[in-house]
Amino acid sequence: MSNEIKSSENIKSCIILCGGQSRRMGRDKGSMIIQDKPMIKHILSTLNHEIDEAVIVLNDQTRIAKYSEFIDSKDYTYTIKFTEDKIKNKGPLPGIMTGLGQIKSSYALILPCDSPYVTKNYITTIFSEITEDYQAIVPYHDRENKIKTSEPLHSIYNKNIVPIIEDLIENDVLHIKGLIEKIDTKFVLIDNKKIEKKEFRNLNRPSDI
Repeated sequence: MSNEIKSSENIKSCIILCGGQSRRMGRDKGSMIIQDKPMIKHILSTLNHEIDEAVIVLNDQTRIAKYSEFIDSKDYTYTIKFTEDKIKNKGPLPGIMTGLGQIKSSYALILPCDSPYVTKNYITTIFSEITEDYQAIVPYHDRENKIKTSEPLHSIYNKNIVPIIEDLIENDVLHIKGLIEKIDTKFVLIDNKKIEKKEFRNLNRPSDI
């Protein structure tokens, strides 16, 4: 990894959410073996040479210890930090809040641990959409229903939204699409050209594998 010192504006950060209960899968998804390696390692490999830091959000110290055993930072071109979800079993919103509190940059790409089909092209494309005018960069499928067909767990967020997330959680508003309605969001069409639909396929159930 380069020793070049980067300013916070030039650092690219990614937050990988692994704090879910995996009820539909019936087992921890990120550590599941898919094509000879844990699912999360497909994502980590794709991130090589694309980002500067990754924050992996897990739901307890036991899982952090488990992931630390099979994830070797020497395999990656960026730094890796494991952190414990501040609020357990409340969905992805607290995980995003936790991760944003750990990054060195102003923005971070959020990815779920069960999306092994994300490509380098997607990562490059979504980061290129960042402008200071927006607090979030969110891909969507249908022009007529942007929020309804959005992909908020494959999106970029500014860490200045942490107080907004805290307020939502305090009021028990946990649906992540409620967040993107409240902040300055730039929507980017999933057009199967610049961004392909297959990027967003995730593995929720045993039948998805």
